[in-house]
Amino acid sequence: MERILISWIGETDLRTPERPASVSPGPLLATLQHEQPQRAYLLYNYPHTRVKPYLDWLHTRTATELQTQYAPLESPVDYAGIHLQAVALLERVWQAHPRAERLLLLSPGTPAMQTIWVLLGKTRFPAVFVQSSAQKGVERIELPFEISAEFQTGTVRERLNEWLTAEVPATAGFERIITRHPRLQILKHRAAVLSRLDVPVLILGETGTGKELFARAIHNASARAGKPFVALNCGAIPDELIDSTLFGHVRGAFTGALHDQDGAFVEADGGTLFLDEFGELGAPAQVRLLRVLQEHCVVPVGGGRKKPRSVNVRLIAATHRDLPRDIADGRFREDLYYRSAIGVLELPPLRERSGDLHLLIEHFLADIRTTLGLEQPPQPGPGALNRLLRHSWPGNVRELHAVLLRAALWSRDGRLEDADIEAALLKRPSAGADLLQQPLSDGFNLDQLLADIDRHYLERALREAGGNHAQAARLLGFNNRQTFCNRRRRQGMNDDDAGIEK
Repeated sequence: MERILISWIGETDLRTPERPASVSPGPLLATLQHEQPQRAYLLYNYPHTRVKPYLDWLHTRTATELQTQYAPLESPVDYAGIHLQAVALLERVWQAHPRAERLLLLSPGTPAMQTIWVLLGKTRFPAVFVQSSAQKGVERIELPFEISAEFQTGTVRERLNEWLTAEVPATAGFERIITRHPRLQILKHRAAVLSRLDVPVLILGETGTGKELFARAIHNASARAGKPFVALNCGAIPDELIDSTLFGHVRGAFTGALHDQDGAFVEADGGTLFLDEFGELGAPAQVRLLRVLQEHCVVPVGGGRKKPRSVNVRLIAATHRDLPRDIADGRFREDLYYRSAIGVLELPPLRERSGDLHLLIEHFLADIRTTLGLEQPPQPGPGALNRLLRHSWPGNVRELHAVLLRAALWSRDGRLEDADIEAALLKRPSAGADLLQQPLSDGFNLDQLLADIDRHYLERALREAGGNHAQAARLLGFNNRQTFCNRRRRQGMNDDDAGIEK
C-alpha cells in the first residue's frame, strides 16, 4: 500500500543541517527515514530563502518524493489561516491518494498547527498520527480521546463554522472573564469552542492572568459540567507526595498512610482535572502521568497487586513556563507536551490589555463592596487612579484585586487616595546593589524586572526635572526629548493621565 506523510516544516527541522551528524536528524527527516513513505506533502510558513537550503539538504538524505507548499499565515497561532491551509492540502491529498495509508506528523510546527492536525485527523480526514521525540524516537500514537459525537455526525465544516461564529456563553463562568480587549475576547471565544470538544487543553500565561478562571469556564460549559472539577497546583506538591496526590495510595504504602485514599484522577472521574503549574512536574512524575493519560487507568501507590482502576478524565493543564524551551533543555517530555497541548490558549499579561484596567478596577471595587459589606463601592480619587494606571502589575489581575482590597480596608469615607494605593502595593525587591542576586524562583520574570527599572528611572527623572521632558531626557543620558517620550510610550506611561506637563 502506498504511504503518504503530511507535515509542517518546523524550526527544529530548519536548524538540523547546522548540527553535528551525531545529533538527532530532526523530527521530519527522522520520520521519513523510519516510515519511508513514497511521498511527503510539506507545508511551511518561513521565507522561501530560508527553507530552500533545508529542502536541498533533505533531498540528499531521503528517497521520498517531496511536495512542498508555502502557506501564508498572519501569525504562528492564526487558527483560521492554519485551518484553511491544512484543509486545502488534505483535500488534495485525499483526492489524489484515496487508497493510501496517510500519516500526519504532529511534531513540527506550533501548538496551533498540531491542534488543527488533531481535529481534522480525528474527524473529516481520518489518519494515523505520528510523533518524533528525542526520548522515544519515531512512533505511531493513539490519542486518548474522541471528538464529540455531535461534531462527527454533523457536516464537519458546517458544525465547526457554527461554533466559530457562535456567541460566547454569558454564564458558566465566562461572564467572570472581564475584558474588552480584542485578543482576550478571541481567547474567550476559543475557550467556548473547546468546551464543546472533549480534548486536552493547555493554558499558558504569567501568574495571575486568570488561567484557572478559563479552565473552570471550559469545564462548566462542557458536557462534563455536572461532574467534579478537581484543581491541583503541581508546584505546591512535594516530589515524594506527587504520586499519592495524583493516583492515591493504599493503607500502609508509606509512613503515615493509615487508610486507603483516592487520588485526584479518581476524584475527577467523569469530570475535569486541572493541573496548575503543570510545567513544575519533575521527570519521574511526567513519565507516570503520561502513562495514565495513555492507558486511562490508575494504580494507587502500594497497590501493585490491585487491578488498575479505569478513569475517564479530561485534562486541562496550565503553566507560566516556556515548555518548548524546557523540552529543548531536556527538562520536559516532548511526548507529554504533545498529548496535553491540543487546545492551546495563551493568555496575555494585564500590561498588554490596554483599556481593560479601568474596567477591572470598576468591577473589583463593586465586588469589594459586597465582600466588606459597604454601602457603596470605594471610589478612587484622581491621584489613586493615576497610581493604579502607572503600575506595571507584575502579578497581573490577581495582584490588582489584592491591592484594591488592601487599600479599601483602610480607606476613609469610601474614597481611595494615592497614599492608600501606594501603601497597598507590596514592595518589590529593589533594583539596587542586590539587583544581580534576585532569587530565580517561581514568578521571576526578567523582562518584568527590567521594565520596572525602566519605569522607575523614567518617573524619577521626570519628577526631578519638574515635568520638563527635555531636562528629564538629559538626566537619563538620552540624546533628545523624543527618545525619552518614545521610551515612556513603550512602557505604557501616559502623561495626560498623570497630569504631567510636556
